[in-house]
Amino acid sequence: MAEEDYGSFVDWNQMGELAKSSGPTKVDCKDLKEFKQMARQGHWAKNHKLRAQVYQQLIKAIPCRTVTPDAEVYRDLMGNPSNKKSSSTIPLPEFVDGNQVPRYCLKPEAMTSAHRIISCLAGQFPDISYCPALPAITALLLHFSMDEAQCFEHVSRMLSCNEPGKRLLDQTYLAYQSSCMTFGDLANKYCPAAHKLIVATAQDVLEVYSDWQHWILGDLPYSHVTRVLDVYLVEGYKVLYRVALALLKFYRKHKAGAQGGQASQQQDSEGVRRDIQTFIKGIGSTVTPDKLLEKAFSIRLFSRKEITLLQLTNEKSLQQKGITVKQKSLRRNVQLALNPETFSSEIVSAKEMRDIWSWIPERFALCQPQLLFTTSRDGCSLNRFYSHCEGYEPTLLIIRTTDGDVCGAFLSTDWEERKRGGNKVSFFGTGECFVFRMKPEMERYEWVVIRHPELASSIKPQGQEDVASEVPNSDSNSLQQPEKPAGDLSPFLSARHFNLNSKNTSMFMAGNFDSIIVGGGDGNALYIDSELNHGRTAHCTTFDNPPLCAENFQVSLLEVWGFQDAMPS
Repeated sequence: MAEEDYGSFVDWNQMGELAKSSGPTKVDCKDLKEFKQMARQGHWAKNHKLRAQVYQQLIKAIPCRTVTPDAEVYRDLMGNPSNKKSSSTIPLPEFVDGNQVPRYCLKPEAMTSAHRIISCLAGQFPDISYCPALPAITALLLHFSMDEAQCFEHVSRMLSCNEPGKRLLDQTYLAYQSSCMTFGDLANKYCPAAHKLIVATAQDVLEVYSDWQHWILGDLPYSHVTRVLDVYLVEGYKVLYRVALALLKFYRKHKAGAQGGQASQQQDSEGVRRDIQTFIKGIGSTVTPDKLLEKAFSIRLFSRKEITLLQLTNEKSLQQKGITVKQKSLRRNVQLALNPETFSSEIVSAKEMRDIWSWIPERFALCQPQLLFTTSRDGCSLNRFYSHCEGYEPTLLIIRTTDGDVCGAFLSTDWEERKRGGNKVSFFGTGECFVFRMKPEMERYEWVVIRHPELASSIKPQGQEDVASEVPNSDSNSLQQPEKPAGDLSPFLSARHFNLNSKNTSMFMAGNFDSIIVGGGDGNALYIDSELNHGRTAHCTTFDNPPLCAENFQVSLLEVWGFQDAMPS
């Protein structure tokens, strides 16, 4: 076996076609873009020894903190590997949260090696409080290490990565839980059909999404996860999001075929989790590793910076609620936040509100709906609307027309922001705003930039004029977008993070003494008059929506809901 130097832990009888080396025997490339392309195309995927050498090169290049334990530290601490105890006598640390070491075609004695390595890592990295991916990463890197000490050094470097803006492994519960919320946000936006399936079938959506990393680092077959690792070591954490979203898309396709068009039945979340796990473990029969990566990289996401901003926002939300360590009693989910026994709306049922709740950013899933304003109780007055809604962020506007249609908007920003524009009607808000209709059919319309990223480029160079402060001057009723201090806007999907090719694409919400407006450019998604009685709806550039109901309608009932912290103080 030519790969013996890098395959002493491998049970080659289980490796199948991967045991046969073929393809290139070296990588001669210094251009990062070309190197990324080679990783995605599997340039070294069919040569175990070459893959091991590439991994060693990539991991050696990871910027690490000054004191990073290396192979010599492991040899000094662990002594002679021949004096190994069996894996059953070396318990895994609590921070792996019960995750076992995957077999991944390793020899039985290699499982003992993995336990030894993880035990030593736990002693050398006392700051790790939660790292459920560590057993899988350790088992994978054992495949491509000459001995335990080299594997220990490779994992140590991944844990010690200190490159600004780059992460490889979550090491705290806060980081992990915010990644689950971030995945939920991404699934909501980029896999709406699959997300809708999870909402329809699982009682607790967040609990299902809490497995997203384990889908890859635990459930995926060895042949698939190594192809993911090829790209992950080159491109970083964002690759995991892409692959997990692709798995969710394939799962939805699998369920659609199995059900033959029949409606999905809701079941307990644990059942959905097991079903996804079973599908992913057997994915090799229908989806090749290359097809999985092709699907993953066909998903049009924002930049790594945008995802990082979203992750930080979710971390901040969890910190504010005191969730920094794993406490199962603190888990809140969509269903619990919308308890049908306590929820009461004159417009939508608890089931319909739960469907709307599935569209909102994950950091608000820890909140419960709070009725701030309703025309049936507070009267048809715009002044009272503002007085009841100011100070709350975000809010949910729901309208029922006299024709029985139901539509509305999720509004990211406090209505008090309208005052920044003085007497002029001024747009404000962020790209987390969206409009929707519930009846006659359920549909959401997000910020057009989410569906069409080509409408915006990345962060503007410093000194470039801020699009959000441009003012259309076509007539005396033109709508301004006031400048706002950078720290006040949501870090995710704020117009200031994008170089928009049209100011019309960032007209989210506006209001003054005689109307409230949602969406702008070639019309308004919603326009409500000062008496909260008459309204208009039309296509608008910001959300690229059709009219949400009859273009001119009369309001039968209007409600505004806030998001109340459901966590115990």
